[in-house]
Amino acid sequence: MKKTKLLLLVVLILLVIGAIAAGFKFWQGREEKARANTLTIYGNVDIRQAQLAFNASERISALLVQEGDRVRAGQLLGALDAQRFEANVANREAKVAAQREIVARLEAGNRPEEIRKARADLEAAKADLQNAQLTYERVTRLVKQGVDTPQRSDDVRAALDVAKARLEAAQQAYDLMVLGPRKEDVASAKATLQANEADLVLARRELADAKLYAPTNGVIQDRLLEVGDMASPQKPVFTLALDDPVWVRAYLPETDLGKIRLGMKAEVTTDSFPGKRYEGWIGFISPTAEFTPKSVETPEVRTKLVYQVRVFVRNPEGELRLGMPAVVNIPLNQPAASARAFGVRWQRCLRTATATPLCLWELVQPKRRGASLPAALQIFGA
Repeated sequence: MKKTKLLLLVVLILLVIGAIAAGFKFWQGREEKARANTLTIYGNVDIRQAQLAFNASERISALLVQEGDRVRAGQLLGALDAQRFEANVANREAKVAAQREIVARLEAGNRPEEIRKARADLEAAKADLQNAQLTYERVTRLVKQGVDTPQRSDDVRAALDVAKARLEAAQQAYDLMVLGPRKEDVASAKATLQANEADLVLARRELADAKLYAPTNGVIQDRLLEVGDMASPQKPVFTLALDDPVWVRAYLPETDLGKIRLGMKAEVTTDSFPGKRYEGWIGFISPTAEFTPKSVETPEVRTKLVYQVRVFVRNPEGELRLGMPAVVNIPLNQPAASARAFGVRWQRCLRTATATPLCLWELVQPKRRGASLPAALQIFGA
């Protein structure tokens, strides 16, 4: 009886050991299969930074945010002393108002009272001419009769010529009064008005540039100037860290380059938050090879040529920070989809204090059925 129990115990132990060995073998095979279908690369978290500066030169009157503050697109960050800009706007507005009145006067033409006055001057000139004509005729008869002198005849002859000239001048003045301003004068006045209005738009733009707004969401990394400092477009006031999305700058050997495509999903992990996985996607693959930077730890030999890969990661909680080491796992058994299956749409460029603008791109809805990428996919231009 004891031998039977001992035998059953031995058999049971062997079965348990066999089951454990089989389970371990199954798990090991599964892990090996998963590793075979997963590409692992290593890199560091990287972010974009925007140098924010006023687009005007004046003394700073207010700064409304501190280092570390999170700001949203369109939020007011600071302002310049606007007295000079406001006075310029007032001056331009007055010039525009005055020129508009000039254009309105020219388009309306001459007033009826002015036309009636010109008509009255014309009638008076006609009466003067008629009187001069009668006087000349009387004096001419008297000179022929020897009653008057030739000098008198010359005087009334000159007076007649003057009356004719005055009548002609009055007639021309009346015609001009009826016709109104020249078309060229009206066109010139309108052109001057347009120039003044353009100056007013520019003055208002300069007044608006006296305020600094956040171009997009981010975190104030540096506050470089203070209230009272003289600002200019060449002097940044804030450094804005664009921390959502961020990307992992990793490097891939040439032998693995054919395994990945733009738009492939990836998982990112860090030592700072063990066990937490961040969803990401491949947003950039370098077209040129380079030597692996010494700051990047990879299993490959550093002297080998590699290709830079950027894996974009959503970072709504701000946990991923600049320079943080990260591990990227890319499943290779994904359906064939690349960035070409998606519409690439220009979104906007951010004005910075440097010569190079910071541009944002956006991948929008798929162009063909079956293609899928993360819903809120923003890729910051390389």
